[in-house]
Amino acid sequence: MPPDHQAEQLAPLLTAEGWALLNSLGPYREEDALAISARLRKAGHAPELVSAVLSQARLRLRAETKFGEFSRHMLFTRAGLEQATRLNVAARHARRFVDAGVQRVADLGCGLGSDAMAMASLDLDVTAVELDETTAACATVNLMPFPHVRVVHADAQSVPLEGIDAVWLDPARRTTTTSGTTRLWDPEEFSPPLSFASDLADRGLPVGVKLGPGLPHDSVPDSCEAQWVSVDGDVAEVALYFNALKRPSVRRAALVIAGDSASELVAETDFDGGTVASVGPLEGFLYEPDGAVIRAGLVAELADRLGGHLVDPHIAYICAPRLAQTPFARAYRVLEVRHYNVRALRQWVRDEGISTLDIKKRGMAVTPDELRKLLLAGQGKAPRKSPHKRATLVLTRIGEDRVAAVVEPV
Repeated sequence: MPPDHQAEQLAPLLTAEGWALLNSLGPYREEDALAISARLRKAGHAPELVSAVLSQARLRLRAETKFGEFSRHMLFTRAGLEQATRLNVAARHARRFVDAGVQRVADLGCGLGSDAMAMASLDLDVTAVELDETTAACATVNLMPFPHVRVVHADAQSVPLEGIDAVWLDPARRTTTTSGTTRLWDPEEFSPPLSFASDLADRGLPVGVKLGPGLPHDSVPDSCEAQWVSVDGDVAEVALYFNALKRPSVRRAALVIAGDSASELVAETDFDGGTVASVGPLEGFLYEPDGAVIRAGLVAELADRLGGHLVDPHIAYICAPRLAQTPFARAYRVLEVRHYNVRALRQWVRDEGISTLDIKKRGMAVTPDELRKLLLAGQGKAPRKSPHKRATLVLTRIGEDRVAAVVEPV
């Protein structure tokens, strides 16, 4: 959504009438949108206000996955919501600052205010800075319940830091134009750039930085701890911690959050050091590491913990002779390993009477959805050995060979 349109959509909601109308809707369902629109217009509300209310109600509905019930009383922009930190992750960011003994934090690039909310909830004094005027307006509304937070509409790089104990940065990683938003990949194109955070850390300030999980290892500064975080299987971020926020014995970490539980795998070594995993056959139990483990370069460490080996030195699949419970990977029992041949696999699907096929792949230029359609084509006409038979294929490369492993989830 272009910046000027975002402002137009938000402005009607910053009036007494607009705010009251938005909060009067209650829980929103998309299938009720037409009926709600007709009802509000019939009640005499201006079309611009009705449009703004419905757009914001949609954003609040999407925001529930990150903010829970708090989303029902907040304001959002589409781009801001995409980058906003989940509250359960923001709480972990805030805990770092409390454990480091700081009191006054500058949240530079606060966005919609999720990290500032978490910090204020732990009684930290927060100066929340946001360059985009529309997003700053949303943050002001969202942070009103917290008396120890000030929202400043300014460039994060120009804000004086006198009296500040520590800094948190969530740089803008998208550029917004009239045609929408585009993701930025170069850390020096972020706003503010990663080098700005490093410069602050060089001054001795405790600094934390939230970045996208695809950050290359060679872009991670030498002086920080890097923690990749996944939530319910989705890799959400990598957080870099400098100085007092950095744990002395941790260089890289994978934090895996599932529901109310959290587990962490850490290494003291740099990305090009640490455990070297052995390589062995695809048999026994196959483990698919969590994305945070892969991003943190901790697959070899996990293989060692599981008493297993890699099936290929360049592929993030682990095999082990025994089943072990772990929060860091999903386990499958290997039933059969076949050469990857589409014709033979299609005949196998037919002979086994398979009606539902799950396909996972790594290290192969195959599109699972397209292959699934091809393998299941015509199966509806064939007699089945058993109704609704389900199977799982894991496609991977072992050296120069392409294989298809028939597995079952444990």
